[in-house]
Amino acid sequence: MNDIMKIRLFTIASAAVAMSACAGADNRCEMGTYGYDRAFFAKHGIGTVELQSPDGNAKIMVIPAYQGRVMTSTAGGDAGDSYGWINYGLIESGLINPQFNPTGGEERFWLGPEGGPNSWYFKRGDEQVYANWKVPAAIDTETYDIVAQDERSVRFAKRIELTNASDFRFSIGVERTVELLDRARAAEVLGVAIPEEVKLVAYGSDNVLTNCGDEAWTRRTGMPSVWLLGMFNPTPTTTVFIPYDETFEGRKVNDEYFGKIPADRLVMADGMLYFKIDGEYRSKLGLPAGSARDICGSYDSEKGVLTILKYTLPQGEADYVNGQWGDQEDPFAGDVINSYNDGPTEDGTVMGPFYEIETSSPGAALAPGESLSHVQYTFHLQGDEARIGALIEALFGVKLDRIAGCFR
Repeated sequence: MNDIMKIRLFTIASAAVAMSACAGADNRCEMGTYGYDRAFFAKHGIGTVELQSPDGNAKIMVIPAYQGRVMTSTAGGDAGDSYGWINYGLIESGLINPQFNPTGGEERFWLGPEGGPNSWYFKRGDEQVYANWKVPAAIDTETYDIVAQDERSVRFAKRIELTNASDFRFSIGVERTVELLDRARAAEVLGVAIPEEVKLVAYGSDNVLTNCGDEAWTRRTGMPSVWLLGMFNPTPTTTVFIPYDETFEGRKVNDEYFGKIPADRLVMADGMLYFKIDGEYRSKLGLPAGSARDICGSYDSEKGVLTILKYTLPQGEADYVNGQWGDQEDPFAGDVINSYNDGPTEDGTVMGPFYEIETSSPGAALAPGESLSHVQYTFHLQGDEARIGALIEALFGVKLDRIAGCFR
C-alpha cells in the first residue's frame, strides 16, 4: 500500500473515531478541541498523519500536503485543547491564492530570507512591497513526499528549484523529520523533571537543507536558511517571553518591523523580553545572534498553558540572513528568533488573528553535496500555577507572576 493510500485510510478512520467521540453528551469535539480539528480535516478530504502517545493523550497532527507541517497538537486527547492556529475559512473555501495561502499550523517549514537582495519572495528588480510579494509554491502549496514513517515519527523529502532576487538559481534538497517525544525524552531535552500531574505534548523537527547544485552557496550567491514559523491562538492573557544576553553590545532586539512597538506592549528587564500577545495590534520583533538564547516561551494564564521552543543555536560567528524588505546595509545581519502579534493592517483587515514564534538557522554556506540541519523542539505543558511556575523558574530563572502580571 502506498503512502497516499495509507494517509487517506487513516483520515477516514480518524474521522470515524472523532465523530464517535462527538456523539456523547459531553460534546468532546466542540471547536477548540483536537478532535474537532481532526474531524475538520477529514471532512475536507485533507490527509493527515497522526503521532500519539500510548495513552492517547499527547497527539500531533502532521499534513503532507502542507509541506509536512505540524498543524496542531494536544496534551489532552481528542477532548483536549488544540494548540495550533487553523484558518478554517480559507481551508473550507478550497480556494488557492497565487500569492500566499495562510492555512495556519503550529510549525511550518519555510526558507529565508524573506526580503533583501537574496529574497525568495520577490523577483529581481521588483520593489519589495506587498503587491510584489509572493510565497514560492514549494513552501506554500506543494506536497512533501513521505520517505519513512513509524509510530512516533515521519520523514518527508522535497527537491526545490528556486531563483532568488539576485537571479542565482538554487537546487535545494529538503528533508524534514517530525518526531513525538515521550515524557522522559522531553525532560532530557529541557534538562528538568516534568511532573506527571502536568499535561504534556512535545515534538521535535530536524530540518535538513542540501546543496544539490553544482556551485557553492556563499555570501555572493546568497544562502538559504531554515525558517520555522509557529502559529498559535492569541488571547488577552498570553505573553511571549524571550531571554536575551544583557552583555551583548549590539542592538539586543529589533522592534521596528511594522513600526516601533509601544512600551505598554513590550517590556525588557533583567535579561527577559515580555511581549503582549492579544491579536489586536500588528507588531513584530526579532533578536540577532549574540543576543538570543536557545530557548523561549509563551504563557496563557487563563488556560494555564506554557509553550516552550528550544532550538539549535550555533556558537561563534554565523551569518543569519536578513529578512527585512527593501534595501539592506547587511544582508547577513538577520535575526535568530522572531515573534509576531497579529492585528489590523492599514486597511483594517486582520489575517487571523494569530501569533507566531519563529526560529531560523544560519545561512547555509554549503559546497555541492553538503548539508545543514536546524532542529527545533516544541513543548506544550498545561497544569496548575504552582507546577508550571516551578518549571518556568527552573528553565528561565523568572517567576510566573512576573510573566502573567506583566501587562495586567
